[in-house]
Amino acid sequence: MMGLTADQLTTALDALAAREPAFAAALQRAGYPEPRIRDRGYATLLRTIIGQQVSVKAAASIWNKLESIVGDLTDPHTIARATPEQLREAGLSRQKAGYARSLAEEVTSGALDLMRLPADDEEAIAQLVRVKGIGRWSAEIYLLFAEGRTDIWPAGDLAVQIEIGRILGHDARPSEKLCRDLAESWRPHRGAAAIFAWHHYSAKMEVV
Repeated sequence: MMGLTADQLTTALDALAAREPAFAAALQRAGYPEPRIRDRGYATLLRTIIGQQVSVKAAASIWNKLESIVGDLTDPHTIARATPEQLREAGLSRQKAGYARSLAEEVTSGALDLMRLPADDEEAIAQLVRVKGIGRWSAEIYLLFAEGRTDIWPAGDLAVQIEIGRILGHDARPSEKLCRDLAESWRPHRGAAAIFAWHHYSAKMEVV
């Protein structure tokens, strides 16, 4: 696991609070967020695909059923060998089964090496989105939670847009482009800013 630790989040958010008074005020209201850490590698991306557009409970049920039918889901060869019937029996739609197979094939062929993604964030995102079913948001979340990349900024995330707008006192939710522009001065701590935005959103803090 390589996500941002509690100490890293604290250090980064203190640095942001020193630059941005609105962040300092929000930190006083909501406190520091808990780390969001995922395992690095194939299984986390497979869970991402399975979890798309379903509840956490439903995703866990599909995962468990799929594992009971085909075997070890941490090994990409398992999905590569599975039949379409087996994937459907576990509850995967035809589209998601295709996405899962695409991921397995990218990894088993060596085209995607999740242990050696490019150090440049944009290059790493470009490699991840080659997998069918992995869009920019999923790639960014993976790099932030599983690799702990400090400057990942998922500006397309609705909750991030809502909460950054509220924290900074905007009358309307900022667009993705505006969110990216607003966060330029927060480099290299934008990953911590995103995690804090989700924390502030979940806490439903009142902005006064």
